[in-house]
Amino acid sequence: MKVPYIMTPGPTQVRENVRLARALETTNPDLDIQFFDFYKETCERIGQFLNTKNEVRILSGEGILGLEAACASLTEKGDRVLVIDNGIFGEGFADFVKMYGGEAVFFKGDRQKKIDLSALKEFLDKDSDFKYATIVHCDTPSGVLNEVDKICPLLKERGIITVVDSVAAMGGEEFRVDDWQIDIALGGSQKAVSAPPGLTFLSISDDAFQVMENRKEPIAGFYCNLLVWKSYYKDKWFPYTQPISDILGLRAAIDNILEEGQENMINRHKKIGSATRKAIIETGLNLYIKDGYANTVTVIQIPDGVDDKKLRDCMLNDYGVFIAGSFGYLEGKVIRIGHMGENARIDKVSYTLFALQRSLENSGFKCKDDMVKVFLKYTC
Repeated sequence: MKVPYIMTPGPTQVRENVRLARALETTNPDLDIQFFDFYKETCERIGQFLNTKNEVRILSGEGILGLEAACASLTEKGDRVLVIDNGIFGEGFADFVKMYGGEAVFFKGDRQKKIDLSALKEFLDKDSDFKYATIVHCDTPSGVLNEVDKICPLLKERGIITVVDSVAAMGGEEFRVDDWQIDIALGGSQKAVSAPPGLTFLSISDDAFQVMENRKEPIAGFYCNLLVWKSYYKDKWFPYTQPISDILGLRAAIDNILEEGQENMINRHKKIGSATRKAIIETGLNLYIKDGYANTVTVIQIPDGVDDKKLRDCMLNDYGVFIAGSFGYLEGKVIRIGHMGENARIDKVSYTLFALQRSLENSGFKCKDDMVKVFLKYTC
């Protein structure tokens, strides 16, 4: 099977040393004491990546597992939970809240803009009786980036536990768990971290653990129960057999990030993200959102008369580039270029824009300028 350029907003392309790490000979992770040390060291390196001293865990399941596990572990019947919603994944947190017996109370934002802090503050001044609140850092279907550095302290002032889905942002955007007072920070292997899909990793604060321990009723279920992980290292016991090859690959990917340096990585994404948006705008296309632009994904409105599936099929079949459409209320209306992690490289994005422009021309849309030329003007 010939693999195309995977320029989707996750999963992303994977570096060779990550692929090779997953091919290493493995041990029995349930019994080998050395693996407990390896797992703990990997969690500590993820903690460096997240800028936190909180406990970190790696879970066997794609990033959605982390979202459900946070809600399962915190929610009791009747709990009021604030769901901050300006996108598909932001709204989706409510499904998990309700699943575990909680009452989801929405703060609704404009889906083409980042959350309005003054409006959120006004809302909280009237009602702040919430056990915890959920917020998505980058809502991938639309590409909107929320200011969790300002939102989470606002919530913590009122004694509200903070749960942040940063699966599509961390690594490409600044992310400081401790400084921003994030109680549960959720990440996934397949986005800017650039490891294969299959793992969730998350940090858990002492406040979050205390809420779990002080529940009136036990946590429903087992696989989504974060509390069972609390003393894994002391007890030398994992709740289930660890996917050791996946964790070896994740460790290599995290090491790649730490070797590059977080500031360098964030600046690389900033340059690529800004140049991509300018290339789109200056050649006559429109971005979907109006502010709060993420540097990990660019979401572009489909021009009138262009079929998004035919456009993406042309890019894939004629040029070997895989980009994404969207779903929900955005299905058929936008296309998405993922420039996160290993995708956020000048050569890869340049070729993606070349393929996009040629495919648009095949669909009858004439660009005002050369996308690649404009992109390179802002990156080189």
